[in-house]
Amino acid sequence: MPDDTAHYSLSEWPPFLGVDTSVTGRLWVDRRDSQRVSAHELRQITQQIALKDLMEEAFVEPVARSIAARGVTAASLDDYLRPTLKALFPDPDGFMDMPQAVAAILDALQARQKIYIFADYDVDGATSAAQLVRWFRHMGHELSVYVPDRMLEGYGPSEKAFDRLKAEGADLVITVDCGASAHRALDYAARIGLEVVVIDHHIMREDPPKCRAVVNPNRPGCTSAQGNLAAAGVVFVVLAALNREAEKRGLFAERPRPDLTQWLDLAALGAICDVTALSGFNRALASQGLKVMSRLNNPGIRALMQVAGGEPKDAATALGVFHSGFVLGPRINAGGRIGRADLGVRLLSTDDADEAAALAQELDELNKTRRDVEAAVQEQALAMADAKGLVAAEDHVIIVAHEDWHPGVIGIVAGRLRERWHKPVIVIGIDPVTGIGKGSGRSQAGINLGQAVTAAFESGLLLSGGGHAMAAGLSIDAARIPELRAFLNAHIAHATVEADRKDRLEIDAALSAATCTRALLDRFEIMAPFGQGNPEPMFVLPGMRVGYASALKGGHVRCDLIDEGGKRLKAIAWRAQDTAVGAALLNPVGAIHVAGRLKPDDYMGRKGVQFEIEDIAHIFTS
Repeated sequence: MPDDTAHYSLSEWPPFLGVDTSVTGRLWVDRRDSQRVSAHELRQITQQIALKDLMEEAFVEPVARSIAARGVTAASLDDYLRPTLKALFPDPDGFMDMPQAVAAILDALQARQKIYIFADYDVDGATSAAQLVRWFRHMGHELSVYVPDRMLEGYGPSEKAFDRLKAEGADLVITVDCGASAHRALDYAARIGLEVVVIDHHIMREDPPKCRAVVNPNRPGCTSAQGNLAAAGVVFVVLAALNREAEKRGLFAERPRPDLTQWLDLAALGAICDVTALSGFNRALASQGLKVMSRLNNPGIRALMQVAGGEPKDAATALGVFHSGFVLGPRINAGGRIGRADLGVRLLSTDDADEAAALAQELDELNKTRRDVEAAVQEQALAMADAKGLVAAEDHVIIVAHEDWHPGVIGIVAGRLRERWHKPVIVIGIDPVTGIGKGSGRSQAGINLGQAVTAAFESGLLLSGGGHAMAAGLSIDAARIPELRAFLNAHIAHATVEADRKDRLEIDAALSAATCTRALLDRFEIMAPFGQGNPEPMFVLPGMRVGYASALKGGHVRCDLIDEGGKRLKAIAWRAQDTAVGAALLNPVGAIHVAGRLKPDDYMGRKGVQFEIEDIAHIFTS
C-alpha cells in the first residue's frame, strides 16, 4: 500500500509509550496515527468483523484497529479478508502491449517455432519461467530456458546471450523478470532478426526497448494499476490472456483448456519472495496460491520442503509466507547466487519426482554453502566498518568494499547491515585481477538509493548502475570508490531528515504477557498473508523485566520476559547478540518496553506462543 503519511510532520506522531528513541534509534508510533483512521471507519470495520467472522467480542476491536491501520476501509474489507481471483482479477487488456505479446507467442506456438524463455536468476524469474514452461507443455510444446550466469554475465539480456540463442535456432525469446531496461541488448536482437517479448515488472524509462512487445505494469502509460505485481504475477495474467486468445483460435479443440489455478503456487512464491505489496489482486494471488502450495502438487516444491525438513506433518497444516520466504526462497535463490543459475526453474518445472529430489538436494547443499559465504563476508564487513569508524561517522550511506567478496551474497549482506545500522549500505566485491568492483545496496525508507546510484552513473562515476528506491546495483573502478562515497553522501544529504522521520516502528497494540495467548494469535491470523504492504501486527510489552537471557549459535538471543504481574513469556531476538537489542537483553539494567511479533510455538505439540523481539526501549525514571 502507498505511504500516505509523507505530508505529516514528525511532531504529529506522539511517541507510543513516550518512546521517541529506542535502543535502535527509532521512534515508536501508533500505527493508527500514521494512517489517520477515523472513528466512523473503525466502527464500521468492527461491526463487519463481529457479524461476518463470528469472532469473540474481546478480540474484535484490537483486530479491527490493526486492519484499519493498514489502510483497509469498510468498503474494501471483504476483499482484504477473503481475496478472490474472481473479484480482483484485472483485465489483461489493461496492460500495454498485451494483445501484441499474446499474438507473438501464439503465432510462434502455432508455427512450431523454437521459443526460448530468458529468465532472471532469482525466485521471481524461476517461478515466472516455470509457469510458462508448464503452460506450453500442456499445449504440447517444450520450451528451452536460458538463465544468465550471475558471475559471468550479470543481470538481464546481453548481446552475447542473444548471439548464442540465435545460433541455437531461436525464433522467439520471451524475457521474464528482466528486459525492460535492456535497450542496447534488445536493439541488437532486432538487428540480428530475433523476435523478443518482454514480461517484466521493474521501473522503466519512458521509451520502451525495441522489441515485439513489452508487458510491464510499471511501464509509463500502462493503465493496469497493477504496479505491485512481481513478474510471476504478470506472467499469470499473460497466461489468462493466452488462454482467452487460444480459445478464439480453436487451440482447445483437441486438448482441454489449461486450468491456471494449478500454478497459483508459483505465482504466490514469486510475489512473496520478491517482497511485493500484498494488496489487491496481488493479495489474492498470494492468498489463493498458498492454498495451492499447501497441497504440494508441484514435485519441486514438495522435494524442496522435504529436503529442508519443513514438510507439513499432516494434510491440515498449511504452508504460509514463512515457508515461501525462509524455506523455499533461499534455496531456490542459491542456484543463481553461487551455483548453476537454471537450477531453480528446472526444479519448479519438472514433473519427474526423482529429478526433483536430486535438484532439491543440490540446492539445499548450495544454500548451506551460501550461508557460510554470507557469514564470512558479513563478519569481514563488520570488522572493516568498526576499524574505520564508518558507523560512527556522519556519512549518510555506508560503503564497504573488499577483494573477492562473492557477488552472489553482497546484496544479502547489505540488507543485514542496513538492518543493523539503519542507514543505506552498499557492499562491493572487487575483482583483484581487473580492479572492477560489483556492488549491491539496500536503503532506508525515505532515501531513494536507486535514483542516487543512477545519478552517479549518469555523472560518469560508475561503469553501470541503477535500481529502485530500496535497492540498487552497480559496477565501478575500485580506485573511484572514495569518489562514489563522497558523491552519494552529497546526493542524499537532503533526504536524511525525511529518512530519519520515516525510521519509525509502527505499533498495533500494547499487550501483557498474560494476554499473549494462542487464541489472540489465531484471531489476528485472519489478516494473513502478511508481507510488504500488509505487515504482521507489531505489539509492545510494556514494563517488562528480563528473567534470563542467553546467546545461541548464529548470534540469536533467547530470553524470558516477565511482566508486572509475574507472568513469564518466552522470547527470541534473531541475530541480535552484537546489537543494541542484544545488549539490552544480555546485560539488563531495569525495566524495558519490548516491541515485537507474536509467533506460534508448536514444539512438542504444545500449541503455545513466543515473542519475536524487534526493538527495545529503556524505561528511565526521574
